[in-house]
Amino acid sequence: MGQIDRIIQGGEELFLTAGIKSVTMDDIAKHLGMSKKTIYQFFKDKNELVIALVKKKLQEDEDQMCALISKSGNVIEEMINMMKCSEEIFSRINPIVIHDLQKYHPDAWQQFQDFKAGVIVRTLEELLIKGIQQGYIRPDIDVKIMARMRVMQVEMGFNTNIFPIAEFNPWTVQYQLLEHFNFGICTLKGFKLLDEYKNVTAH
Repeated sequence: MGQIDRIIQGGEELFLTAGIKSVTMDDIAKHLGMSKKTIYQFFKDKNELVIALVKKKLQEDEDQMCALISKSGNVIEEMINMMKCSEEIFSRINPIVIHDLQKYHPDAWQQFQDFKAGVIVRTLEELLIKGIQQGYIRPDIDVKIMARMRVMQVEMGFNTNIFPIAEFNPWTVQYQLLEHFNFGICTLKGFKLLDEYKNVTAH
């Protein structure tokens, strides 16, 4: 692993547990047993490190999504697998990280937004079209609208004004919204299969 990757990974480990704002470059250097000077050779400040980290995470998420889709037998299975994949991703994220990204690192947050608007919307549109062809998704839905709505749901689930962290577990919110979406777009055939998969994965 190169120095850059080590620094990004060290930053990630600290950010995920403590949030971004409270972690300093000193903390990261200590955590890695590295001098601060070495870190500054690669990243001029914490903001640059956060942007590099977000870029790396988004690439990993995109690869993971593509891998899931390629090994799933049908659209319903893809949806269930994406739910499990999301659960793993979200359960690792301290909600304060999302808050800090939005508030203190707008460039990195913008990257996240662009990724959602581009990659996720496109992937969802393709998924829904395929689902309609397979007979699992209702043919009367507008794919473009539903894909965008789904992305906005995720954003809404992370909005602490709507779902305060003290009152709601962010993953429970995301799961409820996703399940509501999944059952809302299915045909009867899709509904039955989704229910079957849900029962299998619940045990």
